[in-house]
Amino acid sequence: MDKIFINGLRARGIIGVYDWEREKPQEIVIHATLFADLEAAGKADDLGRSIDYAALAERLQAHAETARRFTVEALARDLVRICLEAPGVVKAVVRVEKPAAVPFAQSVGVEIERIADSLPEDAEV
Repeated sequence: MDKIFINGLRARGIIGVYDWEREKPQEIVIHATLFADLEAAGKADDLGRSIDYAALAERLQAHAETARRFTVEALARDLVRICLEAPGVVKAVVRVEKPAAVPFAQSVGVEIERIADSLPEDAEV
């Protein structure tokens, strides 16, 4: 299976359970890997046969900046579902990091992996 990746996408949003985390936006870093068959796009040299990763990155960033989630897990779940909505994506891996969450750590976060046909019915974001 072929992969498209978006690494180090930065957003600023409200995320966290503590009062101080809900007062002002924090930096959030998003990494997404999308699994799809890219043969037709490569053969035709046609973006219309691929996944528009610029548009997808905009959607991921916009959601991260407006979702106001309490947990990184919930935000990652939202973002992986957005990835799986892109036509042709059969699997997605999303990692969400909070660089300022733990002193002396570069970042902390979660990584989740989902397959398109295994999403539960509440798949809406």
